[in-house]
Amino acid sequence: MDLKQLECFVRVAEFGSFTKAAAVLNISQSVVSRQVRQLEVELQEHLLLRNGRGVLLTASGQRLFDHGKGILRQVQVAREELREQRDTLSGKVVIGLPPSISRRHTVALVSAFRERFPGCSLGIKEGLSHSMREWLLLGRLDFALLFNPAHSAQLHYEHIHSEPLMLIGASGSDLPEIVAMGDLGHYPLIIPSEPHSLRRLVETQASRHEVTLDVCLEIDSIPSLLKLIKLGMGYGVLFRSALAESDVLPDGLKAAQIVEPSIPTHLFIATSEQRPLTRLAEKTLAMVREICIP
Repeated sequence: MDLKQLECFVRVAEFGSFTKAAAVLNISQSVVSRQVRQLEVELQEHLLLRNGRGVLLTASGQRLFDHGKGILRQVQVAREELREQRDTLSGKVVIGLPPSISRRHTVALVSAFRERFPGCSLGIKEGLSHSMREWLLLGRLDFALLFNPAHSAQLHYEHIHSEPLMLIGASGSDLPEIVAMGDLGHYPLIIPSEPHSLRRLVETQASRHEVTLDVCLEIDSIPSLLKLIKLGMGYGVLFRSALAESDVLPDGLKAAQIVEPSIPTHLFIATSEQRPLTRLAEKTLAMVREICIP
């Protein structure tokens, strides 16, 4: 397997088309097709299913695609590090942000990046913590902000912020100012499904304190979840910064602190133990600390 074969395969998989991949790579379609075919012969695997409308990945193709994007990204990082020896910042950095942080800070991050690092490129991928953890392991991200991540010997975690969870209800509900952990099971909950880190955290704490949760709805989209809470369809367990783009509680909602005990959610910066950050990535991480961290 060589990088040209891998790049051709990844671009075909991304666009679902040999024609589009050839246009992006600025080579002929026949060359792209030949490179992919040579890769399939070498690996003794069918990677793509060809049909009249384009191509689809086989199971083996999907696995190679997941690894291939990370490999090509690391080749790009290596080239950028060599260019940085000339003492000029260049290249691209790709970071991962949870939806709650992306919603509040993406515009400010992009604006600051373009001002501080002209000529460089920024990619921001939004995702749940468990997904971004996998992207980091595959080399598709330079670093990410993760809530309550699972342990990994291949990743380095730096704790940067903690925030207590609150029980959220409609403004017209009879929700008190504080709710004991032991009483959480009395409220019908609207919460994200597994493997959302918030769901795992709430269920772990409930199990630890022998509280049986009443989950009436599983909604992964936080904006949709909040709309349902406003309509009085249930209650949510969230941290304040996940609620809105400002620190002010949105209209139509009220919040109660969960106590006895409180449930803290923890935010970490995650980086790879195997792949050092480029100088551009290090400076971008410093910028993220400045803008995103309370």
